[in-house]
Amino acid sequence: MLTAAAQVLAENNFGDTRTGGLAGPMGLFLILLLAAATILLIRNMNARLRRLPDRFPTQGQADTSATDPAGGTSTQESRTDTPNGPQQDRNG
Repeated sequence: MLTAAAQVLAENNFGDTRTGGLAGPMGLFLILLLAAATILLIRNMNARLRRLPDRFPTQGQADTSATDPAGGTSTQESRTDTPNGPQQDRNG
């Protein structure tokens, strides 16, 4: 009887002793979080795609119709002879 009482007192009954008790709710939370992030990213991508022009100019065409807001012609020269010329103008 003394050993049975010692075993009852020695047991750890503090807190949750089940293993993996939080795995299910945490997994559900992560799945819902990833689903929400995916939905927001898809909406953002669709909004950006709608803002693109229907057609892009071909590689050989130079952008000679660019004008400044004052109504004059642009003084910036076009670099279409180099690869990614218009992107280089934006990057500096």
